[in-house]
Amino acid sequence: MKKCWFSVVFLMVSVAVSAHPLGEKNGIVLPAHETMQTDHLSYEVIEKKIKEVRHILKKNPYLAEMFAKCFPNTINTTVNYRVIDGEDDTFVYTGDIHAMWLRDSGAQVWPYVPFAKDDDALRKMIRGVILRQFKCILIDPYANAFNDGPTGSEWEKDLTDMKPELHERKYEIDSLCYPIRLAFYYWQLTGDSSIFTGDWQQVMKAVLRTFREQQRKDGHGPYRFMRRTERASDTMLNDGYGHPVRPVGLIASAFRPSDDACTYLFLVPSNFFAVSCLRKAATVLETVNNDVALASECRALADEVEQALRKHAVYVHPKYGPIYAYEVDGYGNHLLMDDANVPSLLSLPYITEMPLSDPIYQNTRRFVLSEDNPYFFRGEAAEGIGGPHIGLDYIWPMSIMMRAFTSSDDQEIARCMQMLVNCDAGTGMMHESFHKDRPDKFTRSWFAWANTLFGELVLKLIDDGKASLLNEVKKDE
Repeated sequence: MKKCWFSVVFLMVSVAVSAHPLGEKNGIVLPAHETMQTDHLSYEVIEKKIKEVRHILKKNPYLAEMFAKCFPNTINTTVNYRVIDGEDDTFVYTGDIHAMWLRDSGAQVWPYVPFAKDDDALRKMIRGVILRQFKCILIDPYANAFNDGPTGSEWEKDLTDMKPELHERKYEIDSLCYPIRLAFYYWQLTGDSSIFTGDWQQVMKAVLRTFREQQRKDGHGPYRFMRRTERASDTMLNDGYGHPVRPVGLIASAFRPSDDACTYLFLVPSNFFAVSCLRKAATVLETVNNDVALASECRALADEVEQALRKHAVYVHPKYGPIYAYEVDGYGNHLLMDDANVPSLLSLPYITEMPLSDPIYQNTRRFVLSEDNPYFFRGEAAEGIGGPHIGLDYIWPMSIMMRAFTSSDDQEIARCMQMLVNCDAGTGMMHESFHKDRPDKFTRSWFAWANTLFGELVLKLIDDGKASLLNEVKKDE
C-alpha cells in the first residue's frame, strides 16, 4: 500500500534478528529482515487456535498451512512490545515499511482481540497498541503514520506541518476511526476499561476538533498538504487544500485509505465509518468516564453526518438504482467507483453497523463488483477491485476478502476463497495486489494487514459453520 523506503543501514540498527517462538513452531521461515524483537512473548492461545484450525482443515493442508502462516504474521514479524514508564506500549510496523500507520496497526491486531481475555501477554500487547495510538493522535491528529520516536522521515520536506515523530502527514478520516474501533472492541471483549484515561478524553476532543474543522464550515481549516512528486495522487491541488467542497455536514478527508488524494473530499465510506466510531466513543465516554457532555458532542456530530450522508451520498444510477457514491463534494458531483482499501463501499457492513440487507448497499455492491466500477478488473486468474494506488489491472486480495465477508452466498464465498488460494503466487501469503492474469506479478511480499485479514476470514467462515466449504477449496495445479 505504501512504498518501501528503508535502507540496509536502517534495518541493521532497527530490527533485531530473532524469530518469534510462534514462527518456529509453525514452520514459518522468515528472512532476517522480516523479524522483529518482541520480548520473546509467546501467545499460547494463538498457537492453540492454529493447531485447532489445522485439524479442522486436515482435508485441505494447503489452506491450513496458509492460515498458519498468515494469521500470526503480524505478531511474528511486525509487533514491538515493551513497557514504557510502567505502561504497555506496542509499536506495530505495517510490514516492509518501518513505520506505524494508525489504520494498519488497528486492523492488524483486530483479529487477535477475541483471544486477549485468555492470554495475558496478548492482552498486554493489544493494550499497548491502543495506548500507543492514543499517543500518536495527541502528537498530531492530522497524521496518518508515525515513527518510533522523533527520528524524522523521508517525507520531512512535505509542505505541511511536519514533526520529527511523523512518518507521513496525510490526513485521512479513517486514521482517527480505527483506534476508536479497536479500543471499543477491546473493552467489550476483555472488560478492561483502564485504557480510557484522561488521555483518551483528550484524544476524543482532538478527534472532534479535527472533524469539525474538516466539515469546512469556517473556511478550509488549518490543514494543507503538498508534496514534490510526479504522482498526482500524492499531493493536493489548490495550494494544498484540495478540490472545493460545499459545507453540507459531511467531513472532508484529504486522502483515502490507500493514501491517495481524494478527488471530491467528502469520502463516503469514511464518513459512514466516522458515524459508527463517534457513537462507539460516546458509549465509552458516558459509561466509563461519566463525561456526558463530550458524549453528547460525539452523538450530535454522528447524527449530523448521518443525515448529510442520506441527503448527499446517494446517486440514482440508471442501471442499479440508488447507490452510494464513493466521493461527493456537496455541489452535486458524485464519483462512482470503489477502491479496495478499507473502508470501502464494499466493506461497509464489515466496518460499520450497516446491515447486509440494506437495499442501497445491495445495489452498490452489485455496482462495485461489476465492470461498471472503473477499478473492478476481471482476468484469467481472478476478478476483484483494485485502485489507482497501484494502477490498472491489479487486483487487491483485500477486496476479494471483503467480498467474502459481505456475502451470504456459499457459492460466492467458495469462489472468493478459491481465488485467494490460487493467487498467493505459491508463497502461502497474501499480497497488496496482483495482476489479474499473472498472480506471480504482485506487489509487497510483506503486507501484514492482508495476511491477518485472511486469517480472520478463515476463522469467521469456520465459526459460521462453513468448514466443509473450506475443505473443498483446493489450489489449482
